[in-house]
Amino acid sequence: MKGAADKARKRLCYVEAELLTHQEALMQQRCVDVASIFAEHHVGLVRLALIMVGDHATAEDVVQNAFIRIHAGRARLRDVDKALAYIRSAVLNDCRSVLRRRALAFRRATLYERPVWSAESAALLGEERREVLTALQGLPRRQREALTLRYYCDLADEEIADSMGIGASTARSTIARGLAALARILKESS
Repeated sequence: MKGAADKARKRLCYVEAELLTHQEALMQQRCVDVASIFAEHHVGLVRLALIMVGDHATAEDVVQNAFIRIHAGRARLRDVDKALAYIRSAVLNDCRSVLRRRALAFRRATLYERPVWSAESAALLGEERREVLTALQGLPRRQREALTLRYYCDLADEEIADSMGIGASTARSTIARGLAALARILKESS
């Protein structure tokens, strides 16, 4: 009788160990492959952040911090398929935080001056593109984000909505209002 109980306990331990290794394997499959997302989308995310914050070093820092947080919490992501949208959203949120901190610091110290375009950048970008970027900076934050995601990152309405945390119809109307405001600003400046 004792031998049968020992055998049953051993069998139960074996089954539990199998279940644990199976669960660990499922968790590893479910984890987001942050390295491949980084390799594929890092440059585009830095460009997105650059348009939002205005300088390359801060844009790199914003994207790097977003990837660090994603990597640390990758096992907690509910939907692995939406990892890129989550990272875009994290980058946008970090850009907002940077801009808030800048605005507060400059409000207390001096007026905010837009980044100076170097001679190389001005020659490469051209006057018209610089005017559009300057006009884009004059838009409200939400419209600027929506237009950047649509026309710079080439995202669909649903992806924009996921990145910004809004509905798809709100994303479409924000883009339409942003385009109208951008056209009005460009018309006034010319």
